[in-house]
Amino acid sequence: MALTAGIVGLPNVGKSTLFNAITKAGAESANYPFCTIDPNVGIVEVPDYRLDKLTELVQPKKTVPTAFEFTDIAGIVKGASKGEGLGNKFLSHIRQVDAICQVVRCFADDNITHVSGKVNPLDDIEVINLELILADLESVDKRIARVQKLAKQKDKEAAYEHEILLKLKEAFEEGRPARTVEFTEEQMKVVKGLHLLTIKPVLYVANVSEDDIADPSDNEYVQQVREFAKGDNAEVIVVCAKIESEIAELDDEEKAMFLEELGIEESGLDQLIRAAYDLLGLATYFTAGVQEVRAWTFRTGMKAPECAGIIHTDFEKGFIRAETVSYDDLVANGTMGAAREAGKVRLEGKEYIVKDGDVIHFRFNV
Repeated sequence: MALTAGIVGLPNVGKSTLFNAITKAGAESANYPFCTIDPNVGIVEVPDYRLDKLTELVQPKKTVPTAFEFTDIAGIVKGASKGEGLGNKFLSHIRQVDAICQVVRCFADDNITHVSGKVNPLDDIEVINLELILADLESVDKRIARVQKLAKQKDKEAAYEHEILLKLKEAFEEGRPARTVEFTEEQMKVVKGLHLLTIKPVLYVANVSEDDIADPSDNEYVQQVREFAKGDNAEVIVVCAKIESEIAELDDEEKAMFLEELGIEESGLDQLIRAAYDLLGLATYFTAGVQEVRAWTFRTGMKAPECAGIIHTDFEKGFIRAETVSYDDLVANGTMGAAREAGKVRLEGKEYIVKDGDVIHFRFNV
């Protein structure tokens, strides 16, 4: 699955610290704007308790988790759409990702300079959203100029697109991103072809201090971000990037002890990784045998042959059937044999839409 979530934000909000913690990739992090110029790409494992349980049941020789990409994009500043800072380069990097994780500073620290001189998460969000909207408005205006001439010549396709472009232009001029505009399924095909920045799904990441991570509900900045996100149909994940960078250096046992001391059940990064995975429209199916228990990433809505092709193209070409059982049914029965006796194992054909948590054995013939 060649999908990636881009981490964006103003300079000095904790983006690179967070990225380092996620990937342990060591992206440069420093207390000044533009310390990250070229985007850093890191592969992250998706935490999944189901994989651990399947390993416990099957006792395979090895276990392989699924993974996807995060891209750390350098800080955007006001005026990026007009080339301020390294604006054009940053916007092109954002254009290449499939979803946006916007890191928002929700902590006060006199030792870490804020690019606008004060901590105000809603202003920070507005700066980034407005720059992306302005970039999209420029793209749409250019497209309108080309399509308008054809529309006047009674070109039906051009007239259809022109109507959609005007609807987008109106939204952008009102400060609304493309993802908040309602379109039919057919219209969305045209919209997607425009490759707009603001059509990408967004996840807000509230970066708080060590003192607030155990109970972020008392943090006024976090409350503001959550209220804003409701209007954007977006989720908010609360993390302390500084703590997460420390946790990333620990082994599993030490990590569990550290989280317990902090009064946290789960690390913010684990929550963020799963939320970004969902945001990208990704899901997981499993293969489970004595040689290997493995998690596989697929796009929600994919059919069984396509999912088989993720393992190997021959599996898709020669697809016959998918022997399928849900994770819950397999765990409830203890073994594949017991699940089969209980009638929980199904033989699915080419039209079967694979579900998250399916445990599958593909039958094929090449």
